[in-house]
Amino acid sequence: MYRPQITVVDCTIRDGGLMNNSRFSKEFVKAVYRAVCDAGIQVVELGYRNSKKFFSTKEYGETRFCDEDYLRDIVGEKKGETKIAVMMDSHKADAADLLPKAESVVDMVRIATYVKDVDKAIHLENEARKKGYLTTINIMAISQTIEWELDEALQQLNDETGAAAVYIVDSFGSLYSEDMDYYIERYRKHLKNKEIGVHCHNSKQLAFANTIEGIIKEANYLDATIYGIGRAAGNCPLELLLGFLKNPKFDIRPILDVISSHVEPLRSQIQWGSEIIPFMIAGIMNTHPEEAMKLMALPKDDPKRRDYRAFYEKSLEIIEP
Repeated sequence: MYRPQITVVDCTIRDGGLMNNSRFSKEFVKAVYRAVCDAGIQVVELGYRNSKKFFSTKEYGETRFCDEDYLRDIVGEKKGETKIAVMMDSHKADAADLLPKAESVVDMVRIATYVKDVDKAIHLENEARKKGYLTTINIMAISQTIEWELDEALQQLNDETGAAAVYIVDSFGSLYSEDMDYYIERYRKHLKNKEIGVHCHNSKQLAFANTIEGIIKEANYLDATIYGIGRAAGNCPLELLLGFLKNPKFDIRPILDVISSHVEPLRSQIQWGSEIIPFMIAGIMNTHPEEAMKLMALPKDDPKRRDYRAFYEKSLEIIEP
């Protein structure tokens, strides 16, 4: 599946940070950054650039904000051709927090939005692009969008932004491959001058398969994380994606090294993956995994934590009142 147009984006720090309030050590972030660069990945997303008006610096770690001084300490001398990205939530970010590109270590701003906030996303994208950044728009919770609202949003994004790509984001990990086909066709109908991206969660163990389906349907921006780390069930594993792609510039060895030295040991502190039953149930139900995450945060000796049937029944009550 070698296709030179494909851009791989590593989201390990940003999406993984949703499991620990973005509290990674600098040593961990530096190790991931070096590994991604050495592997030849085109883009590494080092966290959020969200507003401190919405997030407390006491509650959240440095990768929730990605201040310039922090990023410069992480990056040092930029390695290779890997671009540095940050994500800004359209409803929790302020364009004033972006320096002009010439003064920043950041190359790309990825704007996450719900369909209802697309106007905010357009404003943020326009401001970021004016300041010299590459941009993408990531439409979250795509599995819960209303068709006509999505169509309107896509047309607006086509007409009113210069984003390099617009993403299908399977936030709840509920999509199947035929759903990916449907959304890619829908995106392509409205997006005449933009690439399509895919960001898949693994609640039903389909993140990798759905990313492959995106490749087959010529989506050229692909998100993945090292060892699949990410919110709840996690994401498409970067090492699997690299094993599938035939791009000779990618080298899986640095990724395998950082899994051994840094990412796998995190399992003693953070739990992610589709084998965790409440995360799987949330995907089946097409619901946000926040309740599943609350359940898994209970003490290990709390019987409620392992009462999966009760969690399933409660989830049914939510979606079928």
